[in-house]
Amino acid sequence: MPAGASVIGRRRGTGEQPRMAWRTPVTPRPVPVVDPDLAEYPARVLPGAVGALAGGAGVAGSAVSAWWAGLVPPEALQAMGLPVLAGAEPGIPQLATLVGAAVLGLFGFAGLSRGRSERGWVLDLFGRYRGTIRRTGLMWVNPFLMRRRIDVRLRHWRSEPMAAVDANGISLRVVVLVVWRVEDTARAVLGVEDHERYLQECVEAGLSRVLGQLPADMAGVSAAKDVEAVGDALTRIVAADAAAIGLEVFSAQPAQIEYAPEVAPGIQRRRIAALDAKYRDRFLSSVVDSVEDTVTQLTTRGLVELDEYERKALVKDLTVAFYTGHGDR
Repeated sequence: MPAGASVIGRRRGTGEQPRMAWRTPVTPRPVPVVDPDLAEYPARVLPGAVGALAGGAGVAGSAVSAWWAGLVPPEALQAMGLPVLAGAEPGIPQLATLVGAAVLGLFGFAGLSRGRSERGWVLDLFGRYRGTIRRTGLMWVNPFLMRRRIDVRLRHWRSEPMAAVDANGISLRVVVLVVWRVEDTARAVLGVEDHERYLQECVEAGLSRVLGQLPADMAGVSAAKDVEAVGDALTRIVAADAAAIGLEVFSAQPAQIEYAPEVAPGIQRRRIAALDAKYRDRFLSSVVDSVEDTVTQLTTRGLVELDEYERKALVKDLTVAFYTGHGDR
């Protein structure tokens, strides 16, 4: 008998088969350990107007510095209605002002970003976490920080058929529907190489653990019949594993549990044979009960008086008659 299953018993007079009670495994397992200091917090950003103003000031300063240094052609100055400065030449003060204004303009415009709803950016500098941006609209972000975009919406993932084995060693193919979202962006992005791939592997590992606790082909509670119980156990396991990297799993429900193609024909033949044997047992029990009732009624009412030999012959004839009659229906 597989671990975690115990016989409850049989109800007298009902013909009910013994039921198997399946209990969710509660053996504690180690969970992944992530840097405890790695936790999401809001990044420092400025309104987009500040960056646009700085960029505009840099462009204007660059133009004035170029005019002051005499770098603007006279034709362009005449077209703009500006006078040509006498003695204008690119000296050290002019070039320093030009470079500073250009850097200011570049720094201002390069930091402009537009946030979107249910999207975020994880910022880091030389591998060190510098905060997460979840706000929307135009904003200014330090252009020296590396930005990693992440989706924080509620998401659904439907897996491809995954291989699993039940407690009897029967191969299964399972499709799982997972509802999840990113709760801690810092851990999801920096705590693991690929959080989506990690979630998929958690589902595969949890599925093997859950389905390995009970047979898929058994009377009573089974993996193929009680999908809700399997889903509850799988959700608890996957949620515990994924929480370490900042993922929140709401549901991991098997959408389809099937036998593997190489074992499905044999399982189907076994089921048909079991159903046929069950039908024959019920049919034979019904015939025997009918014969018993008929003989009892005849002898109780005094319609016939039978010795042991005649009683056996009557039972035999009635059994053949009832069995043949039921078989012709």
